Amino acid sequence: MKNRLIVALDVRTAAEAQRLVDSLRGIAGMFKIGSQLFTAAGPQFVREIVNSGERVFLDLKFHDIPNTVAAAGVEAARLGVSLFNVHAAGGSEMMRRTAGAVAEFAHAEGVHKPAIIAVTVLTSADEMTLVEVGWNQNPQELVGRLSLLTAAAGLDGVVASPREVDIVRSAVTTPGFIVVTPGVRPEGAARGDQSRVTTPGEAIAAGADYLVIGRPIIAAPDPAKAALQIIEEMEVV
Repeated sequence: MKNRLIVALDVRTAAEAQRLVDSLRGIAGMFKIGSQLFTAAGPQFVREIVNSGERVFLDLKFHDIPNTVAAAGVEAARLGVSLFNVHAAGGSEMMRRTAGAVAEFAHAEGVHKPAIIAVTVLTSADEMTLVEVGWNQNPQELVGRLSLLTAAAGLDGVVASPREVDIVRSAVTTPGFIVVTPGVRPEGAARGDQSRVTTPGEAIAAGADYLVIGRPIIAAPDPAKAALQIIEEMEVV
């Protein structure tokens, strides 16, 4: 199960992140580097973590014109990350061109091609949030629609709330289609700014491939102990 745990390094500095990586080495299957840490520490820190033998999920949620996102995807692949994401709301052309450019680069350079996944609906969003920005569908309907769009564009999977994993699985029957789920909180943990959450065991039972968990681990007095307890919860399905 530990290979299915992605620890979110949502901290301010490279030094803090490095301490977490060192304490969780051999426990976490992958480390997520998102907007905060990437802005603070830059691509060099990503390279350092990759070169130390750890797997990285680059969580920058690219969303721009197709050419720009495709170019950014190639640079993510050049960094050696195992996984990165784009916004499905960027549309099918953006996703297709990114998948094609990354595959072409990986083949030409003889490097491992990272998996590319698309964000469907952020786990902080609820129906009111979607209405506010002009979507006339509820989160569940939109997740199904964007998952189908992502699969048709040739991407490897999606990011979705654990509450919508079954919707993704019903909508997309492509073998090996990945579902990465944030919005997971162990028993008794605070929800924070997440709206659609489940426990680790519930997320695994629902069919999630990877769980992204941050604060319950990185804010714990003993991050390694907290991570091991979460892995135990993942195993109880």
